[in-house]
Amino acid sequence: NANVIARMDCLLSFAKTAEENRYVRPIISTDDGIDIRQGRHPVIETQLPIGERYIPNDVELDTEKQQIMMITGPNMAGKSALLRQTALIVLLSQVGCFVPAESAKIGLVDKIFTRVGASDNISLGESTFMVEMTEASNIINNVSPRSLVLFDELGRGTSTYDGISIAWAIVEYLHEHPKARARTLFATHYHELNEMEKSFSRIKNYNVSVKEVDGKVIFLRRLERGGSENSFGILVADIA
Repeated sequence: NANVIARMDCLLSFAKTAEENRYVRPIISTDDGIDIRQGRHPVIETQLPIGERYIPNDVELDTEKQQIMMITGPNMAGKSALLRQTALIVLLSQVGCFVPAESAKIGLVDKIFTRVGASDNISLGESTFMVEMTEASNIINNVSPRSLVLFDELGRGTSTYDGISIAWAIVEYLHEHPKARARTLFATHYHELNEMEKSFSRIKNYNVSVKEVDGKVIFLRRLERGGSENSFGILVADIA
């Protein structure tokens, strides 16, 4: 009885959430493509101020043409939200729930790997950067072509050129190694990594767009093709 009630509770929660928030039924396929149209973050969109609409975005990944999306853009623009919403839509799809999007076709994912946030582990003598590298190492050692990988900044805890070198090497490994080749979203402020698109066929540059008006930044939160060259860090600091 408890098992039956638990199943009913879970499915009813799925149905109620889907109806209240305009979710759609995803298509689960055995190919390697992830095609999300007008995807939204299921938590953020419910917490926005009244009258404010969540800006949806498309995400397309596969292992043939667009395996790695290199995403640049300012702090506060919405890069992290985009990464997390992609993971949540994939996860919701595979547990049997409708998803916050106009449409979603999800090629089966075996694991979702994330390297996000920054924190140290003082009790074990691990610096912030060591924690970051340990997490990156775990991804590299366990990833498969069926995986989804989310890097929200990498290599920021050390000197600039060391960090860029490490980030470049890890992205190159994911692109080149036949046992890796995972579908990857890589958000970074290292604009130098936009150069990788020229040398690696399945890396594509994107940016989360902004407008600068009278010295102020307006966040458009729209994902666009092409890399950006400015993180607007000083303007964001000025907002704070």
